[in-house]
Amino acid sequence: MPTEKPRYTIIVDEELLKKIDDFRFENRYPSRSSATLELIRLGMEALTKQQDDSSSSTNN
Repeated sequence: MPTEKPRYTIIVDEELLKKIDDFRFENRYPSRSSATLELIRLGMEALTKQQDDSSSSTNN
């Protein structure tokens, strides 16, 4: 079933691919894509939290 969501391709080295695959299997994601999306989401949340923490510490 085709998707209307945008697509893009990334190139990673073997070491990073292994880490993504390890994360995928340890967390039972059905595909590399779904595992990669979760890793991106987690990274974006961590970045947002870091930025929020940084801005609140400079406002005190």
